[in-house]
Amino acid sequence: MSRYPMTKEGEISLRQELQKLKSQDRNNVVKAIAEAREHGDLKENSEYHAAKEQQGLIESRIREIENKLADAQVIDATLIEPSGTVIFGTTVGLKDLDERKLISYKIVGEDEADVKLGTISVNSPLSRSLVGKSEGDLVKLETPGGTKEYEILSIKHI
Repeated sequence: MSRYPMTKEGEISLRQELQKLKSQDRNNVVKAIAEAREHGDLKENSEYHAAKEQQGLIESRIREIENKLADAQVIDATLIEPSGTVIFGTTVGLKDLDERKLISYKIVGEDEADVKLGTISVNSPLSRSLVGKSEGDLVKLETPGGTKEYEILSIKHI
């Protein structure tokens, strides 16, 4: 089994980032290194050293993305027949029973997670407590601030 589950959107986002790193960022840093070299002595040239460090970071990120994409298991929840249970890629509507508010999260891969955008990592404690549950189920989650309780209102394959 793959070590990097991701949604189709996550794969597209990583491929776009990879393309930008290879086509724009890599070229820009090569130009910056060339310009810094023109300033003379490289031992005391902070612009040169900063550009070389940036080049290392770009190349490292390129390798990281390529490795993740090579080992990715891309899951498109819209192609999976709804079973009525929470799985990777589904969007789950919840009622926070403590704060009496409605929230919605899509369960995604680690690189895609951004709570502000309504996505949570499949490895997060909340995701782990939701996976396999059905609409109407109550889910208790132990947090540093105490126990939180949620009711699953909807499960969507969108």
